[in-house]
Amino acid sequence: MNKTKLPSFYIIGLTVRTSNVNNQAACDIPQLWRRFMQDNLVTEIPNKVSDEVLCMYTDYEGDHTMPYTTLLGCKVINLDEVPDGMVGKFIPACEYVKFTATGDISKDLVINKWYEIWNTELPRTFTHDFEVYGEKAIDPTDSTVEIYIAVD
Repeated sequence: MNKTKLPSFYIIGLTVRTSNVNNQAACDIPQLWRRFMQDNLVTEIPNKVSDEVLCMYTDYEGDHTMPYTTLLGCKVINLDEVPDGMVGKFIPACEYVKFTATGDISKDLVINKWYEIWNTELPRTFTHDFEVYGEKAIDPTDSTVEIYIAVD
């Protein structure tokens, strides 16, 4: 767990409004991933900074037990071209605590790290948290996923 300040950035991708109540997010977020991957939407995002995929949690109505928006997409240079059906957001510079999940993604690697995060006493802002799926996440049996939690 490391605290770091990241500069502002833009992101474009698909969104779903969901909640952790009654495991709704456990249905909604995998469906979002399936659509994103099956339709190869990473290739449809213009002006990408890289091919890293971010899974962002934002527009929280409160804490992690309340509804929020999940945005699956890529960092971009600007929001000048947002494809139909996608959403663009500006994310301001912020302090984050970085967590790293390493192992087999198919064995609940990421959600187990979120359970750990939810049980910490971090001074979370509930503004925008995100996971980064880069080159180290290509092999699903031996992946590294970085998780950034916005904090005060």
